[in-house]
Amino acid sequence: MSLRNPLATLLLTAGVVLAQEPAPNTTAPSAPYTVAPGTRIPLGLINTITTKNSAEGDRVYLETVFPILANGRIVIPPGSYVAGTVMEVKRPGRVKGRGELYLRFDSLTLPNGVTRDFRARLGGIDGRGGEEFDRNEGKVISEGNKAGDARTVAEAAGAGASIGLIAGSVSRNYAMGGGIGAGAGAAVGLMAVLLSRGPDAVLAKGSTIEMITDRPLQFEKSEIDFGGGQPPGHFSEGPGPQPNAKNSGLRRWPF
Repeated sequence: MSLRNPLATLLLTAGVVLAQEPAPNTTAPSAPYTVAPGTRIPLGLINTITTKNSAEGDRVYLETVFPILANGRIVIPPGSYVAGTVMEVKRPGRVKGRGELYLRFDSLTLPNGVTRDFRARLGGIDGRGGEEFDRNEGKVISEGNKAGDARTVAEAAGAGASIGLIAGSVSRNYAMGGGIGAGAGAAVGLMAVLLSRGPDAVLAKGSTIEMITDRPLQFEKSEIDFGGGQPPGHFSEGPGPQPNAKNSGLRRWPF
């Protein structure tokens, strides 16, 4: 093709210009403030959850108790709300087995109303209670009560022995009376242990637990505007974890 043809020259020049022009960037810019997956966020419980009174599907309400930063700025201030769900409840058995709780966290709402949905998991529980936490399965397990069961049997046996001694004094056979009373008391104590459940798992109002995010939480600058200042946290702790009543004395008949 001859370059003397004006039309051919024009088309060739236009093709060179188009080839040199960079392709437009179709990738949307990422949000400037991102909380990375795996971030641990401490939360305070607003309502108490127990294996005795909670059921699958019950809602869990919490507040953040520590500021979470991204790019040097607080993006999740204390006092932000978190909502969750009780996914599974297993009550402790009457003879063996311990109570278990499974929780899931569903959403985060900042003080200005900005909300993010997710499916986060439990990462830790308050160390003040007697409950255990299985990190592999993310479940809360009630404390055991072997010591309390042994004490119940021993105390019942001791009480029975005292009654037996009193009865034996009538027949002047103290040894027999004491032995029979101790055996009867131990049997009563064992019956109480077998017919009553172990301690329930309890996450009390005011407890601090930990949430682990499962995905990036992204916020634009306008979404983390809290009116000229970072809002202070207003979480009010309740009594927190309390000693389990079933470990504090003799077991009575179950309820």
